[in-house]
Amino acid sequence: MDQAPGSPQQPPNSSGLPGCYRHPDRETGISCTRCERPICPECMVSASVGFQCPTCVREGSGTGHAPTANQPRTLAGGTIAADPRLVTKILIGINVAVFILVTVDDSLIRDLFLLGGTPPQYLPEGVAHGEWYRLFTSMFLHQEIWHIAFNMLGLWWLGAPLESALGRARYLALYLLSGLAGSALTYLIAAPTQPSLGASGAVFGLMGATAVLMRRLNYDMRPVLALLALNMLFTFTWSGIAWEAHVGGLIAGTVIAYGLVHAPRERRALVQWGTCGLVLLLTIVIVVVRTLQLT
Repeated sequence: MDQAPGSPQQPPNSSGLPGCYRHPDRETGISCTRCERPICPECMVSASVGFQCPTCVREGSGTGHAPTANQPRTLAGGTIAADPRLVTKILIGINVAVFILVTVDDSLIRDLFLLGGTPPQYLPEGVAHGEWYRLFTSMFLHQEIWHIAFNMLGLWWLGAPLESALGRARYLALYLLSGLAGSALTYLIAAPTQPSLGASGAVFGLMGATAVLMRRLNYDMRPVLALLALNMLFTFTWSGIAWEAHVGGLIAGTVIAYGLVHAPRERRALVQWGTCGLVLLLTIVIVVVRTLQLT
């Protein structure tokens, strides 16, 4: 139940940070600028100065007083959604649906995975021969049950909080551009001999974005840095892993997230979508340059 404005903050958790007044299990370093209660990313509403809690926003816009925020916004300026995890659920559903399809008909893998190009003795195929869609379709393609299980768990754990904090459109742009950047770096370095598939590039992008968001909110960085270090260790020690996709997605996700959460309020849209556009442009340049080299 919501507390009245001005009520005491929640007691601090083990890390010393208080828990969100609506979600006590979520530690946070951000407080509402009106009532000073601690609020987590899902409860942050962008106001003219700082962030407010949903209760203060409702009171400011529904009691006859002048609203302090014209429209509820997420930390990054996105619209507050009724289901702040909808895009994450849809992305998981698409990945699972594609996995079921290729399980039923494994010949689809040959048509969808990231393939730079085949030697001359085979029929021309791959990105270098005009099949650019493989850069995108490979992001939703998995062949082993353990592969999709790890990626979907990571997508849910990392994606749901990010979607709540960024808003649907910005979160979806982050996910797709991170995945494409991972595909592009794989194409640049590993093509044409190494095929690649999986959502790992996009998930690593979410991991980099999580680190940026936690830094922005003054959270304890040790858990996410430990998770990142562990995953990078697996990336470079396990055989059969396309490290290029992981690194490309991580770099893109970090850059995009920095632009999303640190954009100045007066030029927020320009900086945010400009950052996304620059990452996309660089991705396209990498693909075009590598294609020219291979052809």
